[in-house]
Amino acid sequence: MSAPHDLSASELLAAYRARSLSPVEATQSVLDHIARWEPHLHATYLLRPEEALAQARASEARWLRGAPCGPLDGVPATVKDNIATRGDPTPLGTAATPLMPAPADAPPAARLREAGAVIVCKTTMPDYGMLSSGLSSFHALARNPWDLSRGPGGSSAGAGAAAAAGYGPLHVGTDIGGSIRLPAGWCGVFGLKPSLGRIPIDPPYTGRAAGPMTRTVQDAALMMQVLSAPDARDSMSLPAQPIAWDDFGQGPGRLRGLRIGLLLDAGCGLPVDPQVRAAVEAAARLFEQAGAAIEPMPPFLTRHMLDGMDHFWRMRSFMDLRTLTPGQQGKVLPFIRDWAMSAAGLDGPQVFEASQQFHATRVATVHACAPFDYVLSPVAPMPAFAAELPAPTDDPLRPLEHIAFTVPFNMSEQPAASVNCGYTGGGLPIGLQIAGRRFDDLGVLQMAHAFEQLRGPQRPWPEPPDRH
Repeated sequence: MSAPHDLSASELLAAYRARSLSPVEATQSVLDHIARWEPHLHATYLLRPEEALAQARASEARWLRGAPCGPLDGVPATVKDNIATRGDPTPLGTAATPLMPAPADAPPAARLREAGAVIVCKTTMPDYGMLSSGLSSFHALARNPWDLSRGPGGSSAGAGAAAAAGYGPLHVGTDIGGSIRLPAGWCGVFGLKPSLGRIPIDPPYTGRAAGPMTRTVQDAALMMQVLSAPDARDSMSLPAQPIAWDDFGQGPGRLRGLRIGLLLDAGCGLPVDPQVRAAVEAAARLFEQAGAAIEPMPPFLTRHMLDGMDHFWRMRSFMDLRTLTPGQQGKVLPFIRDWAMSAAGLDGPQVFEASQQFHATRVATVHACAPFDYVLSPVAPMPAFAAELPAPTDDPLRPLEHIAFTVPFNMSEQPAASVNCGYTGGGLPIGLQIAGRRFDDLGVLQMAHAFEQLRGPQRPWPEPPDRH
């Protein structure tokens, strides 16, 4: 039997039911494993072992009574920094944020607690979640467990690193342009950005979604049972819907007859690394061999669209920074500050034109995907980049060149997932993006689960450098 920290949520729950393992033993194993990894990864925020063990002891007592309180009772989980947890500060990854205790759990944290999950810690993120890296003015620099010289991606940086390193099976990230899928892809784990509103979040924002980051699709589906409960605090929350999240019947057999688009050119941004392209093409061939029809897709995102979204986000961040004192502004990561302040010269018509590119992206994405049941693409055009860099370009005037495959599906509100599809010659994971039609979150999970069965054995998960 694997060590408890390496067990999936489903395996832990089965062990709890059989009385072969307790939530306290599982949580202690996770904490011990974090202690070995964390000096190298810096993936955690508010790691409080005694508080985690207190939750685990309460869960253990419920299991001993034969009365678990929910479908995740006793399963270790983490929550991203920007998802509020009652009584804790929410720094948003930046040293500029006053550390005030949150009055209530945000919806994802509330649903995990109600389901009995043991919230072991929170996970790190870059300043305001506006980087695809683990670089932060508040948190220590997060690193990728597959190669400590590389970053885990972001903005769900700590969540991606924690999932790959075995900080328990369940992790919650957020995604407004790729912030779940990019670190999932670069860390070799599964990540789902659901349809907008499928998982309520507070505060809601156009394109922003919370979602599971796990080692297996099955564990993500288990989280969806819990996280998808409606919450009135999210004005875009979808109504309750009876979805059989664990319906993985037929496996690869469900692929037969599907029409799948293959997008290998995003239309703008950085060029696709040859190793990434080869891995995605090999994944597409597996779908084809299972009976799906694969059709090449022309690019649909334009430079004008990507630049418009970038410029609007710059202006939003510029307005946010204007509310800070000079002292607070000085604490913001320089890359983010330079990026935001570059919007100071934009006039009203320019900001209006930039704002229209969100809708233009939405229309173009929905139109391009309409002929297909699902769309395959790279998650990112390149493997994980140097940990110290804020972005692959290291240029605040070209900060979003790596999100051209992911951001369209935030704007179109379509579900999109990252699942590992191979490794570079240096052993870095490569993410395959699977996107579905709006509201077809279950279908995306089913596609990813089928691919898990098609892709064959994966490499062993990385171990802490000091493990003997």
